[in-house]
Amino acid sequence: MSEKQEIINQMIEMQRRFIELEQKGEFSTEQYYDNEGESELAKYKRTYDELAIKLVDMAHAEKGSQR
Repeated sequence: MSEKQEIINQMIEMQRRFIELEQKGEFSTEQYYDNEGESELAKYKRTYDELAIKLVDMAHAEKGSQR
């Protein structure tokens, strides 16, 4: 499996987990909008953003384009 596909799979699994937690009401509104804190959700969002940026960079490199 390529690195790109591994990142996509990881992001999909993260989305599934997020939806599950959200539907169970596992975090508050404050946690939902906190991107800088140390809560599990804030760390999750930072990790997800890092993966998304890496995936975009890989796609640009693959196509020879720039952001």
